Amino acid sequence: METPVGDLLKGKGLRSTAQRRAVLTALRGHPHSTAADLETRVGAAGGLSRQGLYNVLDDLTKAELVRCIEPAGSPARYELRVGDNHHHLVCRRCGRIEDVDCGVGAAPCLTPGDDRGFAVDEAEITWWGLCGECRQATGA
Repeated sequence: METPVGDLLKGKGLRSTAQRRAVLTALRGHPHSTAADLETRVGAAGGLSRQGLYNVLDDLTKAELVRCIEPAGSPARYELRVGDNHHHLVCRRCGRIEDVDCGVGAAPCLTPGDDRGFAVDEAEITWWGLCGECRQATGA
């Protein structure tokens, strides 16, 4: 059973506002949503302006309730899957994004050859290619 969104917010020390609950609810079952996707899903009924939506997304991201990913050439996307060091597959043709569990399991799963004095604690991995449907459609 999923934790109620109000409890998730309170667990992170955030007020359980209608807007925050609406955004978290809109993300359930819709990983990798853009702000525009969320704006459509939440709609006017959520009582949320575009700027308000971005403020909520920023609050939820900072609280680590939401993860923001930014694949090259794509708007920022938001998901509820946080804290598990997973990665992504992105289709170059249709933009479909799929989660991929980390093969190593612990962050960072890659280390740079020369860390230049950084204390590396995370690596983001994005694989690019064509999804099965796009491969079939192009005959690749």
